Amino acid sequence: MKKGNEMHVCVYCASSDDVPALYIEAAYTFGEGLARRGWPLVYGGGSIGLMGTVARAVHTSGGRVIGVIPQTLLEREVGYREADELIVTGTLRERKQIMDDRANAFAALPGGFGTLEELLEIMTLRMLGYHTKPIVIVNVGGYFDPLLAQFERIFAQNFAHERYRRLYAVKADPDSALEYLEHFALGAEIRG
Repeated sequence: MKKGNEMHVCVYCASSDDVPALYIEAAYTFGEGLARRGWPLVYGGGSIGLMGTVARAVHTSGGRVIGVIPQTLLEREVGYREADELIVTGTLRERKQIMDDRANAFAALPGGFGTLEELLEIMTLRMLGYHTKPIVIVNVGGYFDPLLAQFERIFAQNFAHERYRRLYAVKADPDSALEYLEHFALGAEIRG
């Protein structure tokens, strides 16, 4: 997927519109930043919530959007039909596999249970050596602080080795997260 400095960035985030404005603004900023860098967005194909916001921001800024959505969600009219490429799957598991395969970097913006499940799965896959792609948690307004505290508890009580701290990075805002990914786009080797 990578062409020169091009990153296909998979974004996990909320499908709800009923969230605080700072998260919507962060999603828009992240989408603009992807487009400015010429990096395609790979995401869950939704037209609502932060998912829709990031996709529209990419498009508005001249970028490319690759959506992956199960047929059942598309039928509920929540698919972003304006995507440059909209891949329709039979199941959520197929959706995740295609998103994983099409991306060479992952970013988690604020979201609910689905976002957490996707983030933890991609971290686990990296831990087990199934990929070496960068993962960044965009901790806007401290949204992920309770999760990060749980991670600290996992490390402190030896449920995970300290070396697994390198599986992911935590950045406080979209610009810092994009700069982190830029480091890898410029050819930095991923360690971990």
